[in-house]
Parts: sequence; structure tokens; C-alpha cells
Amino acid sequence: QLQLVESGGGLVHSGGSLTLSCAASRFNFNEHALAWFRQAPGKEREGISCISRSGGSLSYGDSVKGRFTISRDNAKKTVYLQMNSLEPEDTGVYTCAAVRTILTVGCQLDGRYTIWGRGTQVTVSS
Repeated sequence: QLQLVESGGGLVHSGGSLTLSCAASRFNFNEHALAWFRQAPGKEREGISCISRSGGSLSYGDSVKGRFTISRDNAKKTVYLQMNSLEPEDTGVYTCAAVRTILTVGCQLDGRYTIWGRGTQVTVSS
């Protein structure tokens, strides 16, 4: 079974930082673009950030630009999300996702992702 497992969530005060990790197994990590999504209580899932196969193309949602940084380590089959200047509005379940693509550049924050993790909770207190 294709698998993504998130870690690194937790409780942090407003203005603090967290780094999420997502480890992949049982599929060819290098052939997939990756993304982070989040869902706050009572809200629809929101695309946060994505990264291309090569790692050279990055994209961010407007709400996190300048505060979050996505990266990937193909050797470790892991994607990361560094989150700085966290706000209570960043609270939610953060989930990583992957989609196989022939393109080595570019990524999109949309519904094309086919492999999903179970998510990790991030709570930002005011």
C-alpha cells in the first residue's frame, strides 16, 4: 500500500514555529510532485504548498506566502514544511499528498493528488 506518514504537529503559541515532515514509502518518491494541504474545523481543505519532482518549482497559497517553506529530500523520501510566524488561523489538520507526474518542474495546488497521508494536527494558541 502506497504510504505517506506525517509528523511534527503539535501545540504552539502565536508567533512560534513548527516543522512538519512527511515520510513516503512503497512508491517511487522521485516520480511524484508533493503538496501540503490543511483543513480547519468547519472549513474546506486548503492547498498550502507544493513542490515539483526536482524541487526546483515551489508554490504557496496566499495565506502562507512568506511564512512557510516547503522542501524535499529525495534520498530520505521525505517532504518538509517549515512554518514560521504561526497564527491562530493556521490551526488545522495538515496532510501531505503526492501525485505521479512525468513533469520534473511545476506543481499545482488542486485535486490531482492521488496518495494521501492521514494528517497531523497543528494548533496555534493566541
